[in-house]
Amino acid sequence: MAKKKVSKASKRRLMVFGTVSLLIIFYFIFSAGYYTYKIYNLKIEEKKLNEKLNELEKNEKTLSTDIEKLKDPEYLAKYAREAYSYSKEDEIIIQKYKEEEKEETEEIKFTMNDKYILGGCIGIIGLIIMYIIIKSIKHKKKKGK
Repeated sequence: MAKKKVSKASKRRLMVFGTVSLLIIFYFIFSAGYYTYKIYNLKIEEKKLNEKLNELEKNEKTLSTDIEKLKDPEYLAKYAREAYSYSKEDEIIIQKYKEEEKEETEEIKFTMNDKYILGGCIGIIGLIIMYIIIKSIKHKKKKGK
């Protein structure tokens, strides 16, 4: 079988159109991946916002019931006496204070990124110390010879 000769012009065309085709294919793959990533992040944000909305709706229900209760004068008087130490005439208020325990120890919480950074720094420091030890051992051997 004889080899067919390919002209320089057809080689040039193949190079130009092949390069352009590859660039277009990579652009479409990149665009598809980018927009898939954006959609994924938006769905996560949507879930978070829906959870926050549900929480706010629950909070709204409790606040509206509190408003309805505060419209009642008897409940309002009872609430004021309990919360703000108001009293009726000839009434003595005795309050009992609870002692709050305060813990002065603060717990340090590390995230995963902090752990990786801390581990990397410890590893680098360990390598530096090993390098210094090895250099000092080699230096002592040279002096001993």
